[in-house]
Amino acid sequence: MSDKLRGISRRDIFRVAGQYGLTSTLLAAGSLTGMMTLPALAKAAESTYDKRLKKTAKFNLKFGAAGFNARNLLIERAGALEFARDLEERTEGEIRIEFIGDNQICSQLSCVEKTQLGITDIYAASTQNSAGGAPYLNVLDYAYVFPSRAAQYYFLYSPASMKILREPLERRHGLKFLFSHCELRGLQMGLAWEKKPTITKLEELFGTKNRVTGTQLGRIAMQLLNLNPVPIAWEETLDGLKQGLIDGAETWASAVAYANMSPVVSQSVDLKFFCGTEHTSMSAKVFDSLDAHLQDAVMESAYLSQVHVQSANEAALVNTVGFSEPQLPGTIFLENNVRPAFLADDQIKTAEEMCSPEYVPEPWAAWRERLNKWAGGMDTYDELYRVAREIPADMKAENVEPRRWWRT
Repeated sequence: MSDKLRGISRRDIFRVAGQYGLTSTLLAAGSLTGMMTLPALAKAAESTYDKRLKKTAKFNLKFGAAGFNARNLLIERAGALEFARDLEERTEGEIRIEFIGDNQICSQLSCVEKTQLGITDIYAASTQNSAGGAPYLNVLDYAYVFPSRAAQYYFLYSPASMKILREPLERRHGLKFLFSHCELRGLQMGLAWEKKPTITKLEELFGTKNRVTGTQLGRIAMQLLNLNPVPIAWEETLDGLKQGLIDGAETWASAVAYANMSPVVSQSVDLKFFCGTEHTSMSAKVFDSLDAHLQDAVMESAYLSQVHVQSANEAALVNTVGFSEPQLPGTIFLENNVRPAFLADDQIKTAEEMCSPEYVPEPWAAWRERLNKWAGGMDTYDELYRVAREIPADMKAENVEPRRWWRT
């Protein structure tokens, strides 16, 4: 794996963190380029520490980042450290971030609740895992409402995302949606599929038993596709695949790579059937408590982080993860014999016709009505569907034009 942190052990990172603090160490690690050495990390951490603490912060914010750290954020480029670093620099230390990853303060399922309870001020986790504590996040998970990663990014940059996603989420759950990585979920098949031919037909997946996240809408799609959803916490998914308790797991490619799941996955099936969005949100109460110029800084740092994620994750999928055909040497998937299975357009269309609200509306009706009510009466599916198709179907994700979504 081409990872600049390869030469630094977890123990080394904590040794440096013991002197300069974990956040300064992680921010320093994320800022270094090239292969890292322990002396270089220590020097960078010292410089970062001195710069961060040269004046007293007006606001100290806790950032609960589930299982993320400087190492795996180079695989799935979710933007959490970039956001923390830029916000501190942009506010010249008026805001200081305590970054707490590695599941030390919250997990994928609990980070949202920790922020809602005021234990943390900011969190990073998937919207699907967070939907248990903030059910409005289900709005992103209508099957096949987003035809591509480009459509996902386009939506997040669009002012329409304010009325469809961000404002209802803030009103109902007290969360300010800042930015997100974008991938589309597929099935990550376990080792029982290692010696089988690469999956090319949707029907080859029928009847398999697969892990599902906290999203209610994701379960509807899986049931309609005969994929037997089994609720399993993200932290337990690796063991479930390893022990053969499930055939596969619904998630996205870079999640497999960052979570060290590649050794127990044999095929990564690009089903694209609903969102994979590793997002960062902030307590709306905390945001509202900030001075106006600091609120502006938060939004500008969120915008910069969104732009960073858009380009960096698209590159990492090919150069680091190996989610491409052909696969590049040294990528995580290639080194672990994980084969991407890119289904043909006719297979994706068949899946869409089997499970999307566009073709099979009835199973979605109750949740659609609930989400529409929470959103103030709009038809959330129709609105999402329309915005997601305002760009050409073949647009590459890296070519989507960034926009400050909160400005009309």
